[in-house]
Amino acid sequence: MIPPSPWVEAHASRLPAGREVLDLACGSGRHSRLLAAGGWPVLAVDRDDLALAALRGIPGISTANLDLEGDEWPLAGRQFAGIVVTNYLWRPRFADLLALLAPGGVLIYETFMDGNAAFGKPSNPDFLLRPGELRELMASAGLHELAFVEGYVERPKPAMRQAICAVRE
Repeated sequence: MIPPSPWVEAHASRLPAGREVLDLACGSGRHSRLLAAGGWPVLAVDRDDLALAALRGIPGISTANLDLEGDEWPLAGRQFAGIVVTNYLWRPRFADLLALLAPGGVLIYETFMDGNAAFGKPSNPDFLLRPGELRELMASAGLHELAFVEGYVERPKPAMRQAICAVRE
């Protein structure tokens, strides 16, 4: 199994203790497992039901097999004390995603950015952040930036990444 992102590990302690966290597009659930072990109740969401099946029965984790890119936003009306997103970008739903963050809630977001094509996939600009894009999105949504990085990383494999940790005050 792929280990948790160092970015998520470094900022998980900022999530409100004991309150529900959304692991959006969770894939294999590496972050859901990390958070549940830390005492956060987690809703793990992905469109891959086979990946979600491996998380069922783990204490502290509930799962939902949802299409995040369809016409209907399946999480409308929900709120979470924390949201974790890694290796996923779907710009048409970014405002909907941010609307899920409760007051005092923390967003931990990390994904690929421009320049990643030199290291492999994703290489399509539709799935790569522009320089400073997460920072701009958080500011325009009224979130307060706690930490931000962008550029080359070696772990878990060489890539161009961008990451932010922000809070809704």
